[in-house]
Amino acid sequence: MHNPLRSEADAFRWIVLIGIGCASVVALTLLTRPAIGVAWAAALIGFGVGIAWRSSRGSLRNNVRLTQGGDGRRRLLVVANQTVGGRALLREIENRSRGADTEVLLITPALVGSRAAHWSSDVDEATELARQRMELSLQSIQETGVRARGKVGDSEPNVAIEDALGDFPADEIIISTHPADRSRWLEVGVVERAREEIELPVTHVVVDLDAESQARVHSA
Repeated sequence: MHNPLRSEADAFRWIVLIGIGCASVVALTLLTRPAIGVAWAAALIGFGVGIAWRSSRGSLRNNVRLTQGGDGRRRLLVVANQTVGGRALLREIENRSRGADTEVLLITPALVGSRAAHWSSDVDEATELARQRMELSLQSIQETGVRARGKVGDSEPNVAIEDALGDFPADEIIISTHPADRSRWLEVGVVERAREEIELPVTHVVVDLDAESQARVHSA
C-alpha cells in the first residue's frame, strides 16, 4: 500500500485543496441554503476519500496493477552490499514477488575504504568482491523462481540507486543494511535520503549476519 502523502509537496497540495473545499462549502451555505452546503460537503468528502484510497492502492486497470514499465510486470530494485546474501533479504524478495510476474535488479555498490582508494587498485578489488557477493546472491534469488539480474553499482549507494533507475523502471526499492549499531549506510542516512529524493516506496530490511550464522550453527 502506498502512502498518498509521500512528500511535503503532497501534504501541501492536500491542505490547499481542503482549504478550497471548506471555503466553497461556507460560500454555498451563506449564498443558498444550509442543506445545499451540507450536500456539497458530503460530496467533497466522498471524492477526497476516493482519491486518497486510490492513491494508497496504486492505479488499477482491469484488476491489474499498473507498473512503471507499463507491461504489468512488477520490478524490484534491491540494493545491498555485505548483507546481499542474508536470509532476511531473500525472504523479503520472495514474499514481495509471490503471486506476481516479478523482475529483480540487484545492485551491489563497490564500497571502498577511503577517497584515496578511488585512485588505487583498491577499487578493482572492491568491485570484484562486490561482483562475487552479487553472483552468489543471484543464485539464491533465482532458486526461488524469481527472475533476477545483477549489477555492481557506484560506491555511493544513493548514486547507485539513481543510476539504476535510469534504465530500470522500478516499482519499489528494497535497501538492505546491517543492524543500526554497525551499519554505515544507516549512519550516513542512505535510507532516509532515498525516501526523501525518490517518489517510490522504499523498504528497509535489516540483515543480522551474525545472528543468521549462529542460527545455522545451532541447527546443524
